[in-house]
Amino acid sequence: MSSTDWQEWVVETYSELVEPLEEWLFEQGALAVSLEDNADEPLLEPGPGETPLWQNVKVTALFAGSVSLASIKQTLPLSLLAGNSRNDISTLEDRDWERVSMDDFTPIQMGPRLWICPSWSSPPDDALVTVSLDPGLAFGTGTHATTAMCLNALDELIVGNERVIDFGCGSGILAIAALKLGAQCALGVDNDPQAVFASRDNALRNDIESDKFVVVMPDDDAVGEWTGEANLMVANILAGPLLELADQLISLTAPGGIILLTGVLEAQAAQLIARYQHVNLKLNQQRDGWVLLEGQKPN
Repeated sequence: MSSTDWQEWVVETYSELVEPLEEWLFEQGALAVSLEDNADEPLLEPGPGETPLWQNVKVTALFAGSVSLASIKQTLPLSLLAGNSRNDISTLEDRDWERVSMDDFTPIQMGPRLWICPSWSSPPDDALVTVSLDPGLAFGTGTHATTAMCLNALDELIVGNERVIDFGCGSGILAIAALKLGAQCALGVDNDPQAVFASRDNALRNDIESDKFVVVMPDDDAVGEWTGEANLMVANILAGPLLELADQLISLTAPGGIILLTGVLEAQAAQLIARYQHVNLKLNQQRDGWVLLEGQKPN
């Protein structure tokens, strides 16, 4: 094994054992530790003060190639393992991980017109509308089912000159796509300052003028100024916040305006439909256990 190689140690455990296992791995020289669902279990949004974890967790620790993991493995306390679970060590050849990440994100078609392209890649010749995105800047490249469903719906719904609100805008990908498809202007709203920065940066990357795409925090006066103005309201958040924000999202939508909601699991759809009964939500799309709901505010 080369000194430039990396070692990956995968351990399966239970949620209540994750914290002491992480601490133990870092004490042994782990450079990074990641957690994954080990039983295909949905992880819903947490309540106040909660840090949710799956019941069965796959813990992956990264070590330098020079560390003698074989001897360290013999000292791993059995009390940190999930019974007769996986406890494997493997070697990873040194690679240009930034290059690997770039190769994994390639142009993606989201609808008849719309393509999402990484900033370092040229769009296909037949792409009618392209959004350039740097995935290193934000959350949301279009690959997650909820984002993909929203982008596909925007491609179908945008005909020109719409006023769009992207509530929980993240990277700004939805608002930017709407503007590139022909919307007149857009308001992005997010409670994370990093999202506000990322949305503005991605707008510049796509030659979107600042007066066409205003990005603000939820308490900004600009939000209130859009009351009853959005021809198209899109919110890709989570079911909990969507339930809490229902009155505000409906209020911001213009009479006759379309509302698109996602970040919603199939099992949560009925609750959202009941909460938004005045806009008559219907199932628009369904992917990988997630749903996109579409409604229309009465005239």
